[in-house]
Amino acid sequence: MKTNLIQTCLLAAALALPAVAQSQFNYTTNNGAITITGYTGPGGAVTIPSAINGLPVTSIGSFAFFDCTSLTNLTIGNSVTSIGQEAFEYCDNLTSVTIPNSVTNIGFGAFDSCTNLAGVTIPNSVKSIGDFAFFKCRLTSVTISGSGATSIGYAAFGSCTSLTNVMIGSGVTSIANGFLNEAGDTGAFSQCSSLTSVTIGNDVTNIGDYAFADCLALTSVTIPDSVTSIGNETFNGCTNLTKVIIGSGVISIGDFAFGECVSLTSVTIPNSVTSIGYAAFEDCASLTSVTIPSNVTSIRFMTFVSCYSLTNVTIGDSVTDIVDFAFEDCTGLTSLTIPNSVTSIGDDAFYSCSSLTNVTIGNSVTSIGFYAFSGCFNLTAITADTNNPAYSSVNGVLFDKSRAKLIAYPGGLGGSYAIPDSVTSIGGLAFYDCSNLTGVTIPDSVTSIEDSAFGGCSSLTGVTIGNSVTNIGSDAFDSCTSLTSATIGNSVTSVGSGAFSSCYSLSSVTIGNSVTNIGAFAFADCSSLSSVYFKGNAPAADGGVFYLDYNATAYYLPGTTGWADSSANPGIPALPWLPLIQTGDAGFGVRTNQFGFNIAWASGQTVVVEACANLANPVWSPIATNTLPSDSSYFSDPQSSNYPARFYRLRSP
Repeated sequence: MKTNLIQTCLLAAALALPAVAQSQFNYTTNNGAITITGYTGPGGAVTIPSAINGLPVTSIGSFAFFDCTSLTNLTIGNSVTSIGQEAFEYCDNLTSVTIPNSVTNIGFGAFDSCTNLAGVTIPNSVKSIGDFAFFKCRLTSVTISGSGATSIGYAAFGSCTSLTNVMIGSGVTSIANGFLNEAGDTGAFSQCSSLTSVTIGNDVTNIGDYAFADCLALTSVTIPDSVTSIGNETFNGCTNLTKVIIGSGVISIGDFAFGECVSLTSVTIPNSVTSIGYAAFEDCASLTSVTIPSNVTSIRFMTFVSCYSLTNVTIGDSVTDIVDFAFEDCTGLTSLTIPNSVTSIGDDAFYSCSSLTNVTIGNSVTSIGFYAFSGCFNLTAITADTNNPAYSSVNGVLFDKSRAKLIAYPGGLGGSYAIPDSVTSIGGLAFYDCSNLTGVTIPDSVTSIEDSAFGGCSSLTGVTIGNSVTNIGSDAFDSCTSLTSATIGNSVTSVGSGAFSSCYSLSSVTIGNSVTNIGAFAFADCSSLSSVYFKGNAPAADGGVFYLDYNATAYYLPGTTGWADSSANPGIPALPWLPLIQTGDAGFGVRTNQFGFNIAWASGQTVVVEACANLANPVWSPIATNTLPSDSSYFSDPQSSNYPARFYRLRSP
């Protein structure tokens, strides 16, 4: 009897629908049920019947109304359970849809690009909303609730730019992952630029990738305790988001999850979180404080990069790694304590934290990467725990444990610095960007100056490299723009590529007699360089060593080789380096009845001083032979007062 009653009702419904209306639909029959496959009617307001020819209409097939621009209003019969793939895609003039409680599935792109669809009610029966289901629709408000394993597909409501309010009710457990393509992000609600309010139900466990990315008007969000995972770029680009409350069930926060949320001022990360993705809070320029919970073991790549307002960071005691660029450009950060759990600080981890004044390193750090504290122009002290096995500190300067290698000189320290005699190596980037450093004394204990050791020390005016240094690394003094002179000792054998490049004020360089190789562009773009004094043979060097140094001349000593013509190996004109009487200093003139002067030449060279009394008919006589103990030696003539006039010249033996 029950079956007969249902069949009677369906027959009555079919009879109630005019035959002409039924003829406007193309359909197929399968197992006693009808699927609408096409529409041939005039458009306007269309009702899809509950039955045709006494059989229930249970499905609207894929592409059934595709690009039906005449369709304006749609009522779906209450026997339909499934709306197929792209069934109403590009129905540009469709303004409203009534979906009955019988529907359980809305397929992929079902209403995609129905750009005038402003209102839709999704009934409780719907368990699955497919990918792109309402993509680019003109919806203003969406309420979603269901039962069982209800899911919202990626880009299901993406680019619904008029959507202002979303309520995800009970029953919805998953907001699917989106992806990035040439058109931008395709999260479930991504690019809903007018969305101001989101309520996420207590059954949701996963908020997928890009779910709310670029929702520019969204100001606050509460993530319920049921959620365990916040996907990659979930709220990326929500530029007006100011407040986030993360529920106590969240375990992982994805890559770029809150990236570019430039208005975000407050976020509390619960202790349940064990993983924070790379760049998770990148460019959150208004974020002022953050506490890394105790279950997180790694602060990953670029996690807090460019959080300019961040003034306070508390790092949990389970963190072992602070990875590359983790806090780069956190210009508001003033002090930092790295707990004893941390073993590794990555490259550029705190680069350009320009307000940072002091750093305390715990007792377990054994690795500090390149540029870790470079560009911290107000940093005056890096203090290592006395029990640290790898590092030690003296007056805020960081060394290895034995103090044989200088690791990092704080960028906020100014004036001159004398490197301790215990140091044998100046580490790569040790003084990098120390713009207040004016002078440095490198003791004879130092044997190596590593790459970029003094790069960007823009106030450094002069440097004498000790007699034990054998190697000057690449870019060692690059962009030391105030450096006027440099003396490279006789122990140095190699000058690295770019070692003194872009030292615009450098006018004079003396190169020791053991240098055999000068790297490419070692003195390139030293626009004031005029004199390069070589104490030894012409080194191996390419033509780019003095690139753009148009006024530079190389000077070589008698007896050295490789200076065959005016284009010597370094690629600039080469002339003999001759002894010179210094006439402009305090040593020139009469002292205690004797005339004297300083002789400038290379240390160790022998010079003969000759004199005559009459330049009209000169007879030059040697009066002294001196071996210079340094690059300058004082000469005086006890016989000068015995002559009405006395003239002097210098020559080599």
